Amino acid sequence: MALPARRARDVGELVVGAVVAVAIAYLGLKIIGAVDWPAFNSSNVSRALTTVGQVVAVALLVVAVILHRGGRVRWLTSLLSVVGSAGLVTVTLGMPLGATKLYLFGLSVDQEFRTEYLTRMTSSPRLADMTYIDLPPYYPAGWFWWGGRFANVEGLPGWEAYKPWAIISMSVAAAVGILLWTRMVGANRGIPIALAVTTITLMYASPEPYAAVLVMIGTPMLITLLYALRGRSRIADGPVGGLRRGTSWPAVVAAGAFLGLSATFYTLYTGLFALTAALMALYLIGQAWFGASNKAVPDETVSARRRSTIGAVIGRLVSVGVIAGLIALLVWAPYLWSRLRSEPASGGTAEHYLPERGSILPLPFFHFTLVGIITFIGLVWLLLRFRKRTIALALGLTVLTVYLFCLLSMLLTAAGTTLLSFRLDPILDATLGAAGVLGVAEVSRWAVGRFGDVRFAIGAVAAVSAIALAQGVPGYLSTEITTAYTDTDGYGKRADQRPPGAESYFPEINRLIHRQTGRPAEQNVVLTADYGFLSIYPYWGFQGLTSHYANPLAQFDKRAAIIARWSESTTPDQMIRKLDRSPWKPPNVFLFRYGADGYTLRLAKDVYPNDPNVSRYSVTFDPAVFADPRFTVTEVGPFVVVVRR
Repeated sequence: MALPARRARDVGELVVGAVVAVAIAYLGLKIIGAVDWPAFNSSNVSRALTTVGQVVAVALLVVAVILHRGGRVRWLTSLLSVVGSAGLVTVTLGMPLGATKLYLFGLSVDQEFRTEYLTRMTSSPRLADMTYIDLPPYYPAGWFWWGGRFANVEGLPGWEAYKPWAIISMSVAAAVGILLWTRMVGANRGIPIALAVTTITLMYASPEPYAAVLVMIGTPMLITLLYALRGRSRIADGPVGGLRRGTSWPAVVAAGAFLGLSATFYTLYTGLFALTAALMALYLIGQAWFGASNKAVPDETVSARRRSTIGAVIGRLVSVGVIAGLIALLVWAPYLWSRLRSEPASGGTAEHYLPERGSILPLPFFHFTLVGIITFIGLVWLLLRFRKRTIALALGLTVLTVYLFCLLSMLLTAAGTTLLSFRLDPILDATLGAAGVLGVAEVSRWAVGRFGDVRFAIGAVAAVSAIALAQGVPGYLSTEITTAYTDTDGYGKRADQRPPGAESYFPEINRLIHRQTGRPAEQNVVLTADYGFLSIYPYWGFQGLTSHYANPLAQFDKRAAIIARWSESTTPDQMIRKLDRSPWKPPNVFLFRYGADGYTLRLAKDVYPNDPNVSRYSVTFDPAVFADPRFTVTEVGPFVVVVRR
């Protein structure tokens, strides 16, 4: 088959696989949602059915491997692989969350601002900050933008679309990942590798679905990235010179497209992938420099060959970067344009977080668990094979980059910041897990040669191990799942059927604001400390949850100062005058909590390097400043809603 035709077939297979994965996840979630399941935190029914579904999914993957070994048609192997991997993601997350409309962690902690972002992107396809009006987004909008389009098609509010969109997008990533691995190393090894990567990712990265997507696709794409930089040669021969003839341009385009996609999803992971690409290029340049000497060849020829090879590696790296940059601009251009225009920026402290696990190196291979065992095997295999196998070199350099990133992050603590390296743990675990499966495959070949045909026994142990690892995911995520049942959702209900929290008043407050302002939510700016309200409805917020999630262009610190000055007002005229002098569009709605001393807001400030890195404080407004015909004051449960006429 001609090369272009084969490439077209591969791309077509990925597209079809993604479509099938969407269908599997969508239909699976619909079926799960059609039944009135008991809450996960009060019954083991959903846990039991999750295990059954996981066994079926793993069985499909085992059948796919058997069919491949039997020389069956490729399309059937690919179909079963896609169905099994997408089904595994759907049942592992969808079934435990089957009785709640909320995703992992509900509307608490970081999931609060993530849901707010999806709500913003659901309200309009225009790129915008999740909280602040008239600002371009600082956090990459890619995953949330597509989630917003999904919500629009389904007719769901953003907060309710979060769970199905997270599971569907991860199912697609798992399907694409298994097809990529199969294409690279064959179904015999590719399917087990993808199974390990998917399961580890679900365990450690699923609370951040946009990160999980990049882990499942990124692990095999790192191999493509190395091949794109090296050119059309074997690892023993080193990189090949000649930018035009020696370069695999499909690999360069694929690597650049992946890095660009990553940049539209998650800045931190993109930084890791970019650093890995630079390290790969440096390794290849060193290989070309020290491996080009040959006594039988004149020095002039050796020097020319070195220059050609090094130039080709650099050229490929630049090409990958250009492609990635152009794609990244789809979401980054508005923010970068604002910064280039020197618009004021301050108060953003996204990197000011150092939990304990960010102060030590992650060493998963020393934990006596299934993940620890497989990653230990992976570490040993990488150390033994990185000079002989392209996959080992790519994965090994990725592991090295993670550790360099961690050390750099720790070093930067002396300068008052970090790189949030602890969030790279899922990539490290998945990479070592993939290497571990390859190590087991080599041990299996040795065992067959030593003890005869023991493939059935090895396969059975591998399948049981996969099931054991998969069925441990809901238990590992028990806190995250329980929170999805105990948080109050956008309809004012708790999925565990217990009395809801104060958030149950949000629907009434939303109707009240709409009636009193006569405007849709998107045309109101709300000052509140109850940010769950902004997660459910697309109101603009005058101030963000914390400075760590705030857009630097919003000037979080200066907004906090002006809120404090507003709270010092003693008369309505003084309050109105201060609001009108605000350098930013002032709030026309205030959502307070009712306190003994007045109307209160519980705000946050950065106290890094302390851990926790956030300190809460309250500001109190005198009710007298709103006792004026220019304001409408309404008490709703524990809340006070103030609308400026």
